[in-house]
Amino acid sequence: MCGIIARVGRDDAVDTLLTGLENLEYRGYDSAGIAIKNGTGLKVRKCSGEVDALKTGIDESPTGSGTIGIGHTRWSTHGPPTDENAHPHTDTTGEVAVVHNGIIENYATLKADLEAEGHEFESDTDTEVIPHLIDEYRRTTDDIETAFRRAIADLEGSYAVAAIVDSDEPGSDSPDGDSPDEEEAVYAARRGSPLVLGLGSEEWFLASDIPAFLEETNDVIYLEDGDVVVLEPEGYRITDLEGTPVSRETDTVDWDPEDAGKGEYDHYMRKEIHSQPTSLANTIEGRVADGEVDLEEFPAGAFTDVDAVQFVACGTSYHAAMYGEWLLREANVRTAVHRASEYDSSVGPIDEHTLVVAVTQSGETADTLAAVREAKARGARTVAVTNVVGSTAAREADDALYIRAGPEIGVAATKTFSSQSVTLALLTQRIAADIPDAEPIDDLDVMLESLSDLPDQVETVVETSRADELAERYLESRAFFFIGRGLGHAVALEGALKFKEITYEHAEGFTAGELKHGPLALVTEATPVFSVFTGGGDEAVQTNATEAQSRGAPIVTIAPDDHQAVGTGDAHLSIPDTHPVWAGLLANVQLQLLSYHAANELGRSIDKPRNLAKSVTVE
Repeated sequence: MCGIIARVGRDDAVDTLLTGLENLEYRGYDSAGIAIKNGTGLKVRKCSGEVDALKTGIDESPTGSGTIGIGHTRWSTHGPPTDENAHPHTDTTGEVAVVHNGIIENYATLKADLEAEGHEFESDTDTEVIPHLIDEYRRTTDDIETAFRRAIADLEGSYAVAAIVDSDEPGSDSPDGDSPDEEEAVYAARRGSPLVLGLGSEEWFLASDIPAFLEETNDVIYLEDGDVVVLEPEGYRITDLEGTPVSRETDTVDWDPEDAGKGEYDHYMRKEIHSQPTSLANTIEGRVADGEVDLEEFPAGAFTDVDAVQFVACGTSYHAAMYGEWLLREANVRTAVHRASEYDSSVGPIDEHTLVVAVTQSGETADTLAAVREAKARGARTVAVTNVVGSTAAREADDALYIRAGPEIGVAATKTFSSQSVTLALLTQRIAADIPDAEPIDDLDVMLESLSDLPDQVETVVETSRADELAERYLESRAFFFIGRGLGHAVALEGALKFKEITYEHAEGFTAGELKHGPLALVTEATPVFSVFTGGGDEAVQTNATEAQSRGAPIVTIAPDDHQAVGTGDAHLSIPDTHPVWAGLLANVQLQLLSYHAANELGRSIDKPRNLAKSVTVE
């Protein structure tokens, strides 16, 4: 889940690398570092803490200039977040520097072999074996590129790796390493971890994600597993591990660089909550026509051979997948939702008539990708529902459906949950229309007509919310419960997840009826219960909320102002009256704002919650 960046150009790389790391910090913020190559060798600067700490260190003791460099922001896997464990890592000579995202599974064996050859290690990380391997092989090969390829071939596990080397080979005749034969290049490779090539006019980039270089270019190449890239001042080369040239298409990303910035907001999360009307409008555009779902990716008849649907996802995407699963079940389609990390042990029988829908914002979530591969190996058809064009999930699945939410930087997902849920709602009705025994929602035309109002209704919630007042009122509570039924259950789980992610307070989501089967024992006057009313099964939710209220718990209703439950609660968060399928998404916006304001009052690191990163690219 770390973020890496590399850059080759004709002017100084330091500022570009630092900006790129700031834009990648949602992938990890335990430590940061850069390595610059110039005529006097490699200059490495790294430290524990966020990128701001790295910038301060560079201001106080300049790293020096150079036109080629690599950078890294870390989410710790092997070893704690210390200066020694920060990337880039170097070999014993200090002539090879490497940044890495992923996990090297055989690093212990490689490290023992290298130590036997006299290599000395300084960190606890798995990454450090890579520069030592490159150094070892360049002692016996003719050039750096061959050494890099041989080192990569030794690695087992997942990786996106970028390396720079000070000279062609040890023992160069030039004492300063600035020989005429010296290669000015970045060497990179990927397997199982994301790596994107950015194409500028006179500079080239590599990064874990597009926002790293979006201010410089929006022309990209999505690299694939097994690709090896060499960036040079004159351009780039892409080959396989054996050196055979491969061709990859260039895409133009339609994201605006301003979308990746905070703008007038104090936090990315607040901006992304407020931008949901726009992201939802983009999600919906062109996908509804004449009272029917119209997905150009899946014309009529696309799913006639499907007799069962499975959803696989993690975290927030799992809660969105629950939305899709509920709607298909209501349409009389055999369906299930699986946590991707448990898919291989919970999937049950599948065949060529099974459709597996993988829901992943980044398209790079390791557990979800593993589930897609398992499903394909067992003969199922796969569809990726994702936000990132060209992501691994989009390439590996048989088909892809994009949520069009634009870049999301805050670690706590907000606008992507709304766009995922709407996209899945549309997809489920498209599927149901093709399956002979299925029954699309009775009032589909009314549901789709209401969908056109959803962006404006979200805007109303954002502008009129009193979530800040409730966050302050209940700030001293010992625990926070969220309950709902049907689609409201998914929203309750998502509301609790957001709250615990960024406030660090104890929060739990339940289907309303489960309160009395154990969790009610935890309810006190210091346990506010947030009750989500979506227009489906509301009587049961109200009954369960009343049971908690009779034990002293304050009840907060999330419902339209005229809902019968409003007068029975202790507080109320209002949502516009809408179709039951969309009511939960309006309630979710209120819960997002509640979490945000509570975290802000507590002084939490809202965009960078402790121990978390946005793209979970390790299993």
